[in-house]
Amino acid sequence: MPIKIDYEKCCWKDGKCTSCSCKGECNGCVEVCPTGALTRGNKIEFNPKKCIDCGACVNSCEHGAISLI
Repeated sequence: MPIKIDYEKCCWKDGKCTSCSCKGECNGCVEVCPTGALTRGNKIEFNPKKCIDCGACVNSCEHGAISLI
């Protein structure tokens, strides 16, 4: 089951965190993903081929920007 990223809610925009005080040292969806299915670029990118549907990214997102679909 792939994930859906709501980029309106996501705090990672234009290659940086825009809504918290982590100063770029995030401990969120990308860091908790055990397979590397999520990466940071200009926005959060998702590789469905690497996703194992564990839901770790959903649980780690404080902004409710990620959901399983």
